[in-house]
Amino acid sequence: MTGSSAKFAAMALGAWLACTAAAAEVALPPESDPAARGLAIAEEMDRRDRGWGDASAEMKMILTNANGATSERELRFAMMEREGEGDWSLMVFDRPLDVAGTALLTHAWVTKPDDQWLYLPAVKRVRRISSANKSGPFMGSEFAFEDLAAQEVGKFTWAWLRDEPCGERTCHVVDRIPAYEGSGYTRQTVWIDTEHYLLRKIDYYDRKSSLLKTLTTGEYEHYLDSFWRPRELDMVNHESRKQTKLLWQKYEFRTGLKESDFTPAALERAR
Repeated sequence: MTGSSAKFAAMALGAWLACTAAAAEVALPPESDPAARGLAIAEEMDRRDRGWGDASAEMKMILTNANGATSERELRFAMMEREGEGDWSLMVFDRPLDVAGTALLTHAWVTKPDDQWLYLPAVKRVRRISSANKSGPFMGSEFAFEDLAAQEVGKFTWAWLRDEPCGERTCHVVDRIPAYEGSGYTRQTVWIDTEHYLLRKIDYYDRKSSLLKTLTTGEYEHYLDSFWRPRELDMVNHESRKQTKLLWQKYEFRTGLKESDFTPAALERAR
């Protein structure tokens, strides 16, 4: 290749790379329209996590009280994607023995309150969780029942606040206000990174509009060259000074789960 040809090729490659990078950028509404911009950011985050079908994982839950004492629980988790309707999930405790077999089933919805059922092996019965109780703590953790349901975009109204550094990244910061009945929160402030549109942090504000809890995510792992999942979720309660950490491992996708695996009748079999 001659010098002039090499120079032309380099210029052409540079132009192609520039066009590719520009095409990869997300076209967001202007900052002067924070509602539209916030919704667009949330929809982009949702769009990038579609198509996984179903998934399962193992989880360790570490509870830390205000004095620093800890206790651990081991769980299994399964989820089914339901396009346009809200995802379904199932959590089952395996250890310790006093909670083994306890299971939580969640049917998330976009336009109506989520359905949740809790199986208690000690009494061998399935209890439906009412909307009024979904803001309560799940199994003594700092996660509320509503925190464990799929956070569908249509369950909130959104507003962009600003972009700012978040660690080594830059994040979109948006407010989301629960539109569903019975939420324990007036609003949630969410940090979403601008590169992969992954959730990095959430501040939860209680019904008095005071900061109640903060959720932060650990590093993410990439699966099937398409889907990102955090290895760690850390929820801190600023009022009680308690903390719950969820450690995730052994993710598997497209395992063949069916809707019949996510029914109240299946809760007892989940043990």
